[in-house]
Amino acid sequence: MTLAEVMGTGQTPVDRHFFDDLGADSLVMAHFCARVRKRADLPPVSMKDIYRYPTIRALATALAGSPPSLPVETPPPAPTPPSAPAPAVRGTSRYVLCGALQLLMFLGYTSLVAVATAWGYEWIAAGSGVFGRYLRSVLCGAAGLLLLCAFPILVKWVLIGRWKPRQFRVWSLPYVRFWVVKTLIRANPLVLFVGSPLYTLYLRALGARIGRGVAVFSRNVPVCTDLLALGDGTVVRKDSFLNCYRAQAGVVQTGAVVLGKNVVISEATVLDIETALGDGAQLGHASSLHSGQVVPDGEHWHGSPAQRTDVDYRVVKPARCGAVRRTVHSAVQLVTVLLLYVPLAVGGVSILLAEAPQLSAVLEPGPTALADGSFYVDALLVSLLFFAAVPLGLLFQATVPRLLSRTLTPGKVYPLYGFHYGVQRLIALTTNRKFLMRLFGDSSAIVHYLRGLGYDLSRIEQTGSNFGTEVKHETPYLSSVGSGTMVADGLSVMNADFSDTSFRVCRTSIGPRNFLGNRIAYPSRGKTGDNCLLATKVMVPVDGEVREGVGLLGSPSFEIPRSVQRDSTFDQLKNGEQLRRHLAAKNRHNAATMGLYLLVRWLYFFWATLLVAVAAELYDSVGALAIALGNVLVLVSGVVYFVLVERAVTVFHPLSPLFCSIYDPRFWRRERFWKVPSESYLLLFNGTPFKNLIWRLLGVRIGRRVFDDGCYLTERTLAAIGDGCTLNVGSVVQCHSQEDGTFKSDRSTLGAGCTLGVGAFVHYGVALGDGAVLAPDSFLMKGEAVPPDAHWGGNPARQTSGQDTGEGWR
Repeated sequence: MTLAEVMGTGQTPVDRHFFDDLGADSLVMAHFCARVRKRADLPPVSMKDIYRYPTIRALATALAGSPPSLPVETPPPAPTPPSAPAPAVRGTSRYVLCGALQLLMFLGYTSLVAVATAWGYEWIAAGSGVFGRYLRSVLCGAAGLLLLCAFPILVKWVLIGRWKPRQFRVWSLPYVRFWVVKTLIRANPLVLFVGSPLYTLYLRALGARIGRGVAVFSRNVPVCTDLLALGDGTVVRKDSFLNCYRAQAGVVQTGAVVLGKNVVISEATVLDIETALGDGAQLGHASSLHSGQVVPDGEHWHGSPAQRTDVDYRVVKPARCGAVRRTVHSAVQLVTVLLLYVPLAVGGVSILLAEAPQLSAVLEPGPTALADGSFYVDALLVSLLFFAAVPLGLLFQATVPRLLSRTLTPGKVYPLYGFHYGVQRLIALTTNRKFLMRLFGDSSAIVHYLRGLGYDLSRIEQTGSNFGTEVKHETPYLSSVGSGTMVADGLSVMNADFSDTSFRVCRTSIGPRNFLGNRIAYPSRGKTGDNCLLATKVMVPVDGEVREGVGLLGSPSFEIPRSVQRDSTFDQLKNGEQLRRHLAAKNRHNAATMGLYLLVRWLYFFWATLLVAVAAELYDSVGALAIALGNVLVLVSGVVYFVLVERAVTVFHPLSPLFCSIYDPRFWRRERFWKVPSESYLLLFNGTPFKNLIWRLLGVRIGRRVFDDGCYLTERTLAAIGDGCTLNVGSVVQCHSQEDGTFKSDRSTLGAGCTLGVGAFVHYGVALGDGAVLAPDSFLMKGEAVPPDAHWGGNPARQTSGQDTGEGWR
C-alpha cells in the first residue's frame, strides 16, 4: 500500500508502469523511496532502482534477488585515509576569534597594498615626459608583480612549510593559517596563467610534484600543493577540482591526490583526498573519485563515483611541443604583461593625469573640492562610461574574435603554446563575458546575443527562456543548438579537446527539441540526438548509439522517461495565440529586468567612482590611509548595497514554493531575482564567519557556526541550514527546477551538522537529517529525504556505508 498512499490512489496494479501508466513523476517516486526506507521490513530503494525497475513486480523481484543498485567496483588497496573526524568545537569563542583574526589580516594586507600603490604612483608621476613615465611604469609594475607573485609563496612556506595529511577543526588557529594561505595563493596573479607552463611552475614553487610536459587547464587552484603529484605528460582539463583538502563535520582534512604519467583528467571532475590514478589512466568528464579510490595503470574510469569503462577519453593526437616552445611561450606572455598590461594598469592613470592637468586639478593642494557640486558632477560623468562599455563590448565580441577564428581549422590538431593556441585562448576569453551573458540570459534577447557571438541556432523557436544566464564555450563558432531546444543554467559547451601537447577545435552539436538541466558539460562527441531530456549534472554519453526520444540521468547516465504527465500541465501555452500573447508580456517584463540590472550596477559603479575620487582628494592630507579606507569602503558598501538590492527585489513578492508555467508572472519575478542582485562579492567571504552574517541578511535561515567554503544558494529565503553544517567549495543548494515550459520550486532543509561534499548538488524539496553527509560531486534529487547520520553519495545519490574506500554502495 506504500505507493498507493503516496499517490493518494486505491490499490496499485503490480504490472503498471510508474510513469507511463500511473502518471507518477520523480518527486512522487522520491517520496515513495523515503517511505520505503522507513519500513524496517523492506529493503531500501533508490531512485536509480525506480528507473531500472519501473513496475512494482519488477522492483520487488530485483530487491528480493539481490541488492537493488549495481555496486561500484571495489578499488585496489588505497592509501590509508585520515581517521574519522574529531567532534567539532561547540563554543563560539574560537569562531569569534577566527573572524577577528581574518578581519585584521585583511585590513593589514589592504594597508600594505595601499602604501605600495601610493609610493608607486608618486614615483611614476615624478618621471619626465610620457616615455619616462612609461619606463617607470614598467619598472614599478614589474616590481609590484614580482612581489604579488612571490608573497603568497613566501607566506605558504613560512606559515605551513610542507603540507602533510592531517586534520584540524574549522575556526581554530591552524585553520586561520590554512585560510590565509588558501586566500593568498588563489589571489596570486599567476593564477591568470592557467593553461600555461608558468602556472605549473607556480604549482612547483608551492611544493607540488609536477612532472615534465604537464598541462593544467582548471582554474580551481589546489591548496595543499605538497600533497599533489602530477606525472609526466598528464593533462588536467577545465573545471576540475584537485584541492587536496576537504571539510567534513566541522573538520578540515588534508590528503594526497596522486596522478601517474600520461593521465587524462577530463572536464568537470572532482578528485577527493587520498585518490590516485596510475600511469596512462583516464577519468571521464562529469566524474569523480571518492576518497580511497585508485584507478590502476592504463584503465579508463568514469561516473560518480567512478567505475571501469571502455571509453577512450584521449581523443587528440600528440604534437611536437618541446621545452623550447614552452619556454618561448612563457617568455612572450611575461613580456606582453610587463610591457603592455602592467604599465596600463599601474601607470596609465599617472600618465593620463600628468598629460591632462585639468583632470588632476582636484589633487592639487588648496581648498577642498568635496564641497563643490562640480566635483560630484564630474564623478557622475565619469561613471557614465559604464554604459558606453556595453555597446563597445558587443561590437568587439562581434568582430575581433570572429576574425581570429578564421585562423583555426576545425578538426586539425595544433601544438600547444603556439600562435593558434594563443588565438583559441583569446577567443574563449573574449566571448565568455559573464556580465553580458547574465544581461541577456533568461530572456528572448539571449538567442540573438548567442547568434551574434557565432552560435548556430538553426530556426529559433522563441520561448523567452531558451537559455539561462550561465552558458560558456571554448569557441562560439563551432557551437550548434537545434530548433526548439531549451537550456537551463550552467551549460559548458566542450568544443575544444586538449592533450598535454596538442589541441583541436571541433563542432559540438546539441539536437533539436531537447531540454538540458543545470550544470551540464556537453562534449563534442556527445551521443544525444532529437527530443532528449538531459537531467541536471548528467554525464553526456560519448559511446554507443545516438539516444533519441529519451531522458538521461546520472553519471554514468542511464535512460529515464523523456517527460511525465506533470510536466505537460502547461503544454497548451506553447503554441498559437496564447503563446504570442504571453511571450509579448514576458518580453516586456524581461526588458524591464534588464534595465534594472544595468541601473543597479551603474549606481554601484558611480558610488565606487565617487569613493575613489574622494580618496584621491584626501590623499594629500592623509596619504596612503585614504587609499586603504577607500578600498575597504568600496567592499563594505558594496555588500550592504547588494543586500539591500536583493531585499528590495523580493519585498513585495517574497519567494515561495511554485508550480507554474514559464509564462506565469510569478516565474518572471523569479527570473528578476536571479538576474538583478549580484552574488560575486560572496566569494570574498568564503571560509569566514562573515559569510554566515551575509546569508542571514539575505534571508537564509542559517544556524550557528556554519562553515561555508564556497556554497551557492540559488533561492536564499527557501533554504534552511542547521547549526554546525559544513558546506564545501562548489556545492549548490538549488531550490528550483525547470523542465521544458514548467517551473517548480520548493524549500530545502539541511539539519544540524550536515556536510555537503565538494561539488555536491542538492535539488529542491530535499530534507537532510542531522549529521547527514553527502559525498563529493553527488546529485541529491528533488524530494529526497536523507535520514539522520546517513551517508549518501553518487549521481543520483543513494545510501552508502559511509566508508571512504568507495565500497558499500547500495
